[in-house]
Amino acid sequence: MNPKEQWIALCAIVGKEVHRFMRIWIQTLVPPVITMTLYFVIFGSLIGSRIGSMEGFSYMEFVVPGLIMMSVLTNSYSNVVSSFYSAKFQRNVEELLVSPTPNYIILLGYTLGGVARGLSVGFIVTLVSLFFTELQIHSLGVMIGIVLMTSILFSLMGFVNAVYANSFDDISIIPTFVLTPLTYLGGVFYSISLLPEFWQGVSQLNPVLYVVNAFRFGILGVSDINITFAFTGVGLFILVLFVYCLHLLKTGKRLRA
Repeated sequence: MNPKEQWIALCAIVGKEVHRFMRIWIQTLVPPVITMTLYFVIFGSLIGSRIGSMEGFSYMEFVVPGLIMMSVLTNSYSNVVSSFYSAKFQRNVEELLVSPTPNYIILLGYTLGGVARGLSVGFIVTLVSLFFTELQIHSLGVMIGIVLMTSILFSLMGFVNAVYANSFDDISIIPTFVLTPLTYLGGVFYSISLLPEFWQGVSQLNPVLYVVNAFRFGILGVSDINITFAFTGVGLFILVLFVYCLHLLKTGKRLRA
């Protein structure tokens, strides 16, 4: 395929993915926004008023960046895992694999679809958060950079999950038993400086901690971790996962009947 044909193929895949989650927006966009709104009300307004300040900010201000990032990564992940597994289940993916479309175009298309949904939900959640608190921006570059890299990273993770899933039940195992615990223990609701030294060390093994704190730094200017290390780590994970996903597409393992 020449570059023009590759661009058309990429736009077609991304357009299909965006149309897919926009067509059922009541199921894809509304539920996470309602969930985050409940978090704002319960943890921010009700419980937060009793907790007081954290890292020099009100508790509501502190948790909002984490909740926004939480919505971005979960929706980026779920969009790709559900969409690609559905294509695999319906044997649609076989048509893509036998077509002249390069594997990296296929992977980019599904990944950008996940990014689009993650950013869409994140944007709506950000607008809703303005009804509960005022958001300041400490570093726009850090904020935009980490949210884009995070949505790409978790979209790729969702792709891997979709490839290895053998049933629709399998696509919910990782989000339920891995992603959710990592998110709740990733510093969304608290600063790890409150933990004993041992558990601070354990928390630093959690990749979600780095993306949440980097995004919090972009908004509030405070972080429990080194921002440079966070960007470097996320970038390396993206590179490794992208290469691995291309390998899965090239070999066709678990993709062909």
